[in-house]
Amino acid sequence: MNETANHHGDRYQDIRRVTAIGTGIDLLLSFLKLIFGFIGNSQALIADGIHSLSDLATNVLVIVSSKQGAKAPDEDHPYGHARIETMATVALGLVLAIVGIGIGWDAYQRILNPEKLMQPSIWALMIAIFSIFSKEWVYWITIKVAEKHHSTLLKANAWHARSDSISSVIVVLGIAGTMLGYASFDAYAAVGVGIMIIKIGGELILQSLKELMEAAVDSEEVKKIEGVILSVDGVKGFHELRTRSMGGRTFVDVHIQVEPAISVSEGHFISEMVRWKLQSEVTSVEDTVVHTDVEDDQSEVEHKPLRARKEIINDILEKWHSLGIGSGLGKFSIHYLPSGTKVIVVVHLEQFSSIADARSRMEQMQKSALEVDGCDDLRVHFCAHE
Repeated sequence: MNETANHHGDRYQDIRRVTAIGTGIDLLLSFLKLIFGFIGNSQALIADGIHSLSDLATNVLVIVSSKQGAKAPDEDHPYGHARIETMATVALGLVLAIVGIGIGWDAYQRILNPEKLMQPSIWALMIAIFSIFSKEWVYWITIKVAEKHHSTLLKANAWHARSDSISSVIVVLGIAGTMLGYASFDAYAAVGVGIMIIKIGGELILQSLKELMEAAVDSEEVKKIEGVILSVDGVKGFHELRTRSMGGRTFVDVHIQVEPAISVSEGHFISEMVRWKLQSEVTSVEDTVVHTDVEDDQSEVEHKPLRARKEIINDILEKWHSLGIGSGLGKFSIHYLPSGTKVIVVVHLEQFSSIADARSRMEQMQKSALEVDGCDDLRVHFCAHE
């Protein structure tokens, strides 16, 4: 539990640090874009400044939701609080979409009314170029931390930063075109910025909604998970593999198939090896639930109802009592196999007068046991009395 808490704590500290750097850059760019957008008469740069202001708001959202999402699991939230990050990503996508619609609509209205078009200056062009390089740098340092901690929210914020960089490229083209004599280029650039922001917002919303609906993780990660499961010694196969994502972390449920006659402890060991290998070799896997089967219980083969251990053994002992067999019996083992229920019993040899006597009594024991409902096979193991 302490290790998990430390992991979440380190995760939050890294996210907060890189987001704080991005916030400082966004604050500077928002100021420069809005001031020089008005001074330099560039609607596209003003729109880009509003985009940078939305980055400030989302940075706060990232820090707050990451802190809440980093809380360790508790009684009310046994799987942790990572869904907070997912819901915050939906909110981030909505903010982006609304900002994009507003920017695009305002620019479209100016295109319809040429008298409202603005004529940008060289200062607006210089600020837009500076924005490209600074926001691209923020993208790279943010995406590195996002991939390290598998944070969907931080990855979304990284792309938000890159969207600002890309929008600044569009602004540069728009300002340059207007300065070359194409009066509406700046406004068209603003429309392009708006459309791009709407697209990114929509993708974030869709991705997060899939996570909230507990959709499976992507096919590449599923293939990696399948390979790890089959690499564990003792696993004959698997079925009912289910995956879901929560705040960029993967949760796995799977049924593994093992040899039917192995001990319970060995079956448990194999399942623990599956769990350990998944969580150590697939870095995004946070938690794994492994169910151990002796057969593929997804098959449509009809099985007759099984009887409990106590019922089967009591009926067998009753049969043997009528044969005068009741002493010298050791441990019973029962295996519920695809071919039927197999009963194994240990019998001490000293109660028999000879090997031939033991063999004769064994045949009687097997014949009478097979008359018991639920016993499809009986094996007698003889041993010397300890």
